[in-house]
Amino acid sequence: MTKPATDLISAPVWDGFVRVFHWSLVALFVISVITGKVGGNAIAWHMWSGYAILALVLFRILWGFVGGEYARYGSFLSSPGRAFRFAKGLMGKTHEYVVGHNPVGGWMVLALLLLLATQAVLGLFSNDEIATTGPLARYISDEASIKLMSRHRLIGDLLLIMVGVHIAAVLFHLFVKKENLVRAMFSGRKELPAELAREAEASRKASMPLGFILLSIAIAAVAIAVNWPVLFKS
Repeated sequence: MTKPATDLISAPVWDGFVRVFHWSLVALFVISVITGKVGGNAIAWHMWSGYAILALVLFRILWGFVGGEYARYGSFLSSPGRAFRFAKGLMGKTHEYVVGHNPVGGWMVLALLLLLATQAVLGLFSNDEIATTGPLARYISDEASIKLMSRHRLIGDLLLIMVGVHIAAVLFHLFVKKENLVRAMFSGRKELPAELAREAEASRKASMPLGFILLSIAIAAVAIAVNWPVLFKS
């Protein structure tokens, strides 16, 4: 839907869990990249940030099924054809407003979640052949562990590229389409045409107790995985 800017109304879109997840993930990703490049004693921080990322991503994957309306996969995953048409429309002079993630951004969110989860899990089994091994590396052969380390690094490079594309898209929306997605992810509110604003106001809201329960489950699951050899003396 295309409307003149004067018709836009601020409406709630992103629930608190989505926003905290997003900015916590940004901070942890930066820490992971820096500590991974620095190496040495910083690797301990790299591993801790990786554990935290895995817990966050596990929570977000679960939250995609039961969170607020626009946190759910059903609200932002569309057909490839729909995503292609939306991307094509972005190059035009008009702007199609979408309440939550747009069709292209939705697929980017899913891709990032899956890649982050894969990279973090690989890190649990990796061996850098210097001084650091993942907590679960003992359960596979050295050869397999070293191979997983190379995959871990490869996915890290791919994630850097995808994050760069994501930032470029946000800047494109800000300066070309005049849509401030950064502010929306801080406040939880987006500027939308009246019809879409009413839709957002009436949408299904997030359950705070459920969110904390799922976050606790995600943290506990990662803590158990990381400490498995100690907990079960294996």
